[in-house]
Amino acid sequence: MSSALPENWPVMSIAQANAAIAASDTPLKLGDGEVGGVPMKVYVQAPPTIRYILEVAEPQFGHRDFLVFEDERVTYSAFARAVEHFAGILVEKYGIKKGDRVAIIQRNYPQWPVPFFAALSIGAIATPMNSWWTGDELEYGLNDSGAKLAVVDPQIYERIREHMDDLTDLEHVIIARDRDERADPRVVSMESLIGPVSNWANLPKIDLPPVDLGPDDDATIMYTSGTTGRPKGALATHRAIISNILNSMSCQMRMLLRRGEQPPEPDPNEQNATLLAIPFFHATGAFAILVPTMLRGDKIVMMYKWDAGLALPIIPAEQITAVGGVPAIAWQLLEHPERDQHDLSSIKAISYGGAPSAPELVTTIKKRFPDAAPGNGWGMTETCATATLNIGEDYVNRPDSAGAPPAAVELKIVDPDGNILPPGEVGELWCKGASNCRLYWNRPQATAETFVDGWVVTGDLARIDEEGFLYLVDRAKDMLIRGGENIYCIEVESALFDHPAVMDASVVGIEHKILGQEVGAVVQLKPDKTATQDELRAHVASQLAAFKVPVEIQFMDEPLPRNANGKILKTELRERFTPRG
Repeated sequence: MSSALPENWPVMSIAQANAAIAASDTPLKLGDGEVGGVPMKVYVQAPPTIRYILEVAEPQFGHRDFLVFEDERVTYSAFARAVEHFAGILVEKYGIKKGDRVAIIQRNYPQWPVPFFAALSIGAIATPMNSWWTGDELEYGLNDSGAKLAVVDPQIYERIREHMDDLTDLEHVIIARDRDERADPRVVSMESLIGPVSNWANLPKIDLPPVDLGPDDDATIMYTSGTTGRPKGALATHRAIISNILNSMSCQMRMLLRRGEQPPEPDPNEQNATLLAIPFFHATGAFAILVPTMLRGDKIVMMYKWDAGLALPIIPAEQITAVGGVPAIAWQLLEHPERDQHDLSSIKAISYGGAPSAPELVTTIKKRFPDAAPGNGWGMTETCATATLNIGEDYVNRPDSAGAPPAAVELKIVDPDGNILPPGEVGELWCKGASNCRLYWNRPQATAETFVDGWVVTGDLARIDEEGFLYLVDRAKDMLIRGGENIYCIEVESALFDHPAVMDASVVGIEHKILGQEVGAVVQLKPDKTATQDELRAHVASQLAAFKVPVEIQFMDEPLPRNANGKILKTELRERFTPRG
C-alpha cells in the first residue's frame, strides 16, 4: 500500500461502502427493478427524465452562470429561456415529434446544449455526431439515424452542403453562429430563431411543450465505431443517462466513506466549475459532464480549442475546480513550463478516461496538486460513459486499475464459452446495469451480439481482483484510442488498401505519453509499384478525419507476419515502432 495513503485507511471495504450507499435515504438509494424485462438494481429516487433536471435547475440556480465561452456568459435562467423557445420551435415550426431524431453537429459552443436539452424535453432523440467527421462520414450518420433536423455550425454546414441531395430524411438544417444568407430554403440560422447568446436572457418565459415522457423512453443516439469500420448508433434512455450520473456520484461518495468521512452539507454559495476540454458529442462530454453539471448547478467553461497555455489563466479567472477528460490534458497541464506562474489552487479534481494512462500520472498529480483528487475510470458509449471510477486514495493505491463498480453496476469476466472466470483470471469483460444503452440503431445483428440479457459484451480483455477492482489488459478488438478518440484499425486499413500501390497493410497503436496512442501502419507494396509515406498519408486523409491518419507508416519488402489462421500478428508489428511523446 502506498505511503501517500492516510493512516487507518480504508475504514471500510468496497463492499461495505457500496452497501451503505445503496441503503441510504438519498438519490443514490437502490432498489430492485426491471429494465427492458431484465431484473436489476435501479436508483429508486432518481430524477425521472432529463427534462425534469432542466425544469428543477432554474428555480435553484437561475442567477448562476451555466455556460461560459470566451466573453459569452449564459446563466441558468437565460439557458432555460433559450431551450423553451427552441423546443417550441422544433414542435410548432418543424413538426418534430416524440421519437424523431434531432442531429447536433457543432464545436463546443454555448449553442450546442440548447438543441440537446430541447430535443430531450419534447421526447425527441438527441443525436450528437462527431464534429471531426468528413462530409462522407456525416452523410452516413445523418442517413443512418434518419435525422429529420440537424443543428450545425458553419464549418459543418460546408461539409454537408454538397451531400444535401443525398440526405433523404433530413428536412431542415439550423446553423448556429451563422452570419451568411443561405439560398437553400431548408436552411436557417439559429440566431434568426432565438437570437444570439447575448439575447437569450431577454426571451420571455414560456412553458415547454407538453409531452408524455418517462424514464425508459429513448433519449439519445451516440455514434461509436465498430469492427466493421462503420459507426454504430448506441440508443440510450433517460434512465440510462441519469443512472450513469448517479453511478459516478456513488463512487465519489464511496471515496469519502472509505476515508471515514461523511459527505459535506452543500454550500448554497459554492459553485464548482469544469474546464471542458473534450467534445460534447462524446458520451463523456454529454453524459458525465453536461447533464450532471446542470443537476448540481455547476458551471462549464468552454474553449474554442484545447490549449494548455491558454487554459492556465482561465483556471484562476473562473475558479476552475475540475479539469481532465483524457490523460493528454492532465499531462499538458502538469508539464507546461508556465504552470507555476498561475494560481491553480482552485482545482479539486483531475480526472480522465478514454485512453490508456501511465501509472506515474497519478503520482505526478498528487505531487503537484496535493489537495486535488485524481480519478480514472472505464466506460464505453454503450454504458453511457463511466461504469467504474477509481478516485482518491483508491487510485493512489491502485494506479493501474480503472476502479471498482458502484453497487448498481455488475461486472464479470468470461471465457470464450461464456463461463465466469475467478478473480485474477483474464477474459472478456461484460457489464450489466440500468446505465447500459438499449440497442444499436438499425443494427439487429450487432445488437444481439453486444446487448445480452442486460449485459454489454464489451470486447475488452480484463481481469477483476478479489475486491472488485477492474484492470484492463487490452482494448477492444482492432481498436486504438488517440486522445480519447476511438479509431478502428480496419477503417484505416481499408483506406490504405484503396491505394493502387498497396498490397497488404496493418494498423497498430504507437504508444504516446500524452495521447495514449497514435496511429501507426505497416505496409507492403505491390511488386513494381511505389509510394511514399507522405503519399499514403495524404490518400488516407482524403477519405478519413485527420485524427485517423497514421503519423508513421513503415514499409516491409516481405509479407506481413501472420499466424496459421492467416491473422496478422499485430504484437510483432507494434514492436517495430518507438514510443512517442
